[in-house]
Amino acid sequence: MNGFIRVATITPKVSLANPDANAEAVLALVREVKAQGGVLAVAPELSLTGATCGDLFVTQALLQQTSVALGKLCASLPEDFILVCGAPILAEGQLLDCAVVLQRDRILGIVPRTTFAAADTLRRCFSVPTAPSVAPDLNDAPIDPNLLFDTGEFTFTVGFGLQPDTTTVAKGHLCLLLDAAAEGVGRASMRRNAVQMRSLDLDGACLYASAGEGESSTDGVYGGQRLMAWEGRVLSEAQWETGFSLMDFSPKWVTARRLRTVRRGENRASGRVVRCEVTATPCDARFAGLRANPFIPQEEAARAARCREVLSLQSEALKRRFTQIHAKRLVLGLSGGLDSTLALVVCARLCRAINLPPETVLAVTMPGFGTTSRTYRNAVTLAKTLGAELREISIVPCVERHFEDIAHDVNVHDVTYENAQARARTYILMDLANQEGGLLVGTGDLSEIALGWSTYNGDHMSMYSVNCGVPKTLIAPCLAVAAEDFSACDAEVGAVLSEVLRDICDTPVSPELVPGAQHTEKIVGRYELHDCFLWYFLRYGCAREELAELGALLHGEIEEIERERTLDIFCRRVISQQFKRSCSPDGAAIGGVGLSPRGGWMLPSDANLTL
Repeated sequence: MNGFIRVATITPKVSLANPDANAEAVLALVREVKAQGGVLAVAPELSLTGATCGDLFVTQALLQQTSVALGKLCASLPEDFILVCGAPILAEGQLLDCAVVLQRDRILGIVPRTTFAAADTLRRCFSVPTAPSVAPDLNDAPIDPNLLFDTGEFTFTVGFGLQPDTTTVAKGHLCLLLDAAAEGVGRASMRRNAVQMRSLDLDGACLYASAGEGESSTDGVYGGQRLMAWEGRVLSEAQWETGFSLMDFSPKWVTARRLRTVRRGENRASGRVVRCEVTATPCDARFAGLRANPFIPQEEAARAARCREVLSLQSEALKRRFTQIHAKRLVLGLSGGLDSTLALVVCARLCRAINLPPETVLAVTMPGFGTTSRTYRNAVTLAKTLGAELREISIVPCVERHFEDIAHDVNVHDVTYENAQARARTYILMDLANQEGGLLVGTGDLSEIALGWSTYNGDHMSMYSVNCGVPKTLIAPCLAVAAEDFSACDAEVGAVLSEVLRDICDTPVSPELVPGAQHTEKIVGRYELHDCFLWYFLRYGCAREELAELGALLHGEIEEIERERTLDIFCRRVISQQFKRSCSPDGAAIGGVGLSPRGGWMLPSDANLTL
């Protein structure tokens, strides 16, 4: 995958107070990482000596052997590779706990640890540096806690442990954290959460390596925890084993994400910059955690939790608007399709949450020229099962009169024929909402909004857009979870609801505006592709070539001609349809991307950018 870099965390088996053996163990793992296409590896704190040497740290023999081992590492590292390992360094009469950054035949820099917890046994052995300095015995390598290493392809910083004040002031694409933390009940999960949050705070990648096998168990046990996270997601995790873990990340994506999420002036490199060169080997990004369906968690439990959170967010947002305007009813058009079904479920959840009778919801089914018996039947069953008031108002008579008024032939099934029906439904719903003192709930989802797949001032408009933050691919999982939750309250209702929701999810997506089969995905392309493109375009600003690569990598089961057709449509419409988003109704952002013109996705309606 173009632009991705492969990096690693390593856990060598430590031989206490034997730097030569430890250097060999580190080198063996480095060679394996290099063979897998890696360009950088980080080892644990004091990995050249072991972290539990105690007062052996101050012996001349150990310090001299450490210096020799560092020279051996420098001479033996593969070309185009950077190693960060922990070692005790004597500088200006102070013994420092350091992370040494090495490249072939060169020590790039030395980052000393600047804070120790009160109970940390290393505190009695090591000093805290008072000012930046150099290491005369190590080719005058700079010793500074605020070093930013720039390889030409990516930047990285080095720190210790997980305390916020232990990282360097500058922000690199990568944050490398060395540690020698003893294990204890619950500590591994705490570190996992901390690394996850650190990567989220940095909007970048975070690598964590802690001391492991071979450390003394006199006063503790060391698990060798390795963690690799990117933007709040742990992509690799290991413990209680020697070896290495790999992660692929894109520096360009990190930069793009920060441009979208940080304020001016942040992330400037305030530390000293160390220049070095690395030519990364192209990698296949299989360790990047790329997801074919990025809006949907892969694990079943996580997926169910995400869907419940989405439904709760939607209900809370709708409750706020409903109570703010003192509305008496919730009004929506119910077609029997995915979007209106989700909106009805959210309305029903809101009624339960604030103890309103289910008839507060007025569901209106409005059969038109293309309405099928399947969707009509599902709409009726759904409304009755949830206890909403159901009204049926055919739009055929009023649309036919409208066609007479504008002299349009009813047999010409063009855009006028389709859009007239969508606008007729909207003005009926708006007027009913006025008549009932209600709030008209919009049903359009995030994927449709991205493509502008709606009729301007038709289904494009409502009084509150409850689905605007939910992509099409996430709706079916949300409905499955909703059925489970209703079943828990009422088994009979849940059984009927599960059956009808299953059929709705199995129904091909269609606007049903023309008699006969009219499948949306045959017109605009596959929604699973659109949602994939949307995620990576909005989060990382991916160009068309990258989106095509992602489509091939993540959706290889879809024929290339269909991927290209869908990508053509996405690239053409995602910019050109901004005029519809510019005047879209309010609606709460739900997930990691949003298209609200008031903060989620702001661009001029007249933009001519070609993707």
